Amino acid sequence: MNNAFIDDMARRLSDLLAQTPVADFEKNARALLTSLFAKANLVTREEFDAQVHVLARTREKLTELEAKLAALESHKD
Repeated sequence: MNNAFIDDMARRLSDLLAQTPVADFEKNARALLTSLFAKANLVTREEFDAQVHVLARTREKLTELEAKLAALESHKD
């Protein structure tokens, strides 16, 4: 979970409502956003990029194995 993102969102919301009489808004907004993002089961960009890389390598290997299998099957006949 990226706390910088939560901090930025809370700061922006706090700035927007700075003129309101709601003194505890920032604290409540931070708690709400933290709770919502925790339930969303989000991943970092780095984790996502790593999985994209793994998937690309897996697809390449699958393509190679399919070609080898096709070659073996054609020689068997």
